[in-house]
Amino acid sequence: MHASIDAVRVAGTQQGPVPVVVLSVDDEDDVVPIFIGFNEATSIARGLEAEDIGRPLTHDLLLDVMEELGSRIDRVVVSEIEERDGGQGGTYIADLHLETPRGETVVDARPSDSLALAARTNAEIEVTEEVFENGRDDSDKFEQLEDIRNVAGEM
Repeated sequence: MHASIDAVRVAGTQQGPVPVVVLSVDDEDDVVPIFIGFNEATSIARGLEAEDIGRPLTHDLLLDVMEELGSRIDRVVVSEIEERDGGQGGTYIADLHLETPRGETVVDARPSDSLALAARTNAEIEVTEEVFENGRDDSDKFEQLEDIRNVAGEM
């Protein structure tokens, strides 16, 4: 299922504020929220804005190295959710599909890192039907949350 980064927001939880990247899926009203760390959330937001801050950050550096080696990101696939003990929540798993001089290859990566790279390259983002069905949530819940760019300076 084709997806895109709808927003990077901050949710209030019992543990305090937690960033969430919201993936919208073509032809669906529900979204797939993935809770991530603040550094990754800020990196995704910077990638979406194509903000150049001078020296490369980790995701920028990785892209520079890949390009120097003749590789490019073809697409990101959020492929599964590993259930936690007790059944509440889970860990999202992603695959980074690369075109390299030696052919295509797939690299296991955290969704947050994969999405930060996709935001910088406009690479296609996909979620499997299983991930959509198990991770879907009402988009209205996330539209009310604060955008990470408005919160990052306060942290």
